[in-house]
Amino acid sequence: MTPRALLQALCSLVLCLGFTAMALAADPPQDQRKHTPLGKYLTSPEAHELWKAGGVAIVDVRTPEEYDFVGHPTMAPNVPVQLWVGKFDAGKKAMPLADNPAFVDQMKLRFKPGDAIAMLCRSGHRSALAAKKLIAAGFTNVFNIIDGFEGDKNTDKASPGFGKRTVNGWRNANLPWTNDLDEKLVFQADK
Repeated sequence: MTPRALLQALCSLVLCLGFTAMALAADPPQDQRKHTPLGKYLTSPEAHELWKAGGVAIVDVRTPEEYDFVGHPTMAPNVPVQLWVGKFDAGKKAMPLADNPAFVDQMKLRFKPGDAIAMLCRSGHRSALAAKKLIAAGFTNVFNIIDGFEGDKNTDKASPGFGKRTVNGWRNANLPWTNDLDEKLVFQADK
């Protein structure tokens, strides 16, 4: 292949991926907590299609416990934006999380600031937080997967699934996921 033909093929590929990303981009979510400064949003199926086309890396930003016990996309490394603090908050009836101070540095070890990266959490809130941190650090092509791994809660009071995360999301869309752990993908605090 001549250098000119190679350049034309490369330009065509870049344009195709760009148009694919634009065609797959989800509308801004109604939930303001899922918004990011770049305004780049994907649903789980869109993120999966874009990943299959080689147009985006998918990163799971949930805690290592969620990644392990709840499951995760088969191709997604775990780089948690927040970590469990190790204590139950009885007043809030919650397991409090604290920011992972090394999050941006850990992402910089895996990705360049111009790489297309789709952030995924349980339901789109922490992934928006992760995207905001990366954007503030100079990353320019960060997407929020707005329905997350588990999806949104079912709000239909007549449904047997009321209050459960059965609406949209990676797992509910039957996209490839696993509980198996891969040493290359799991979060390791010392790396």
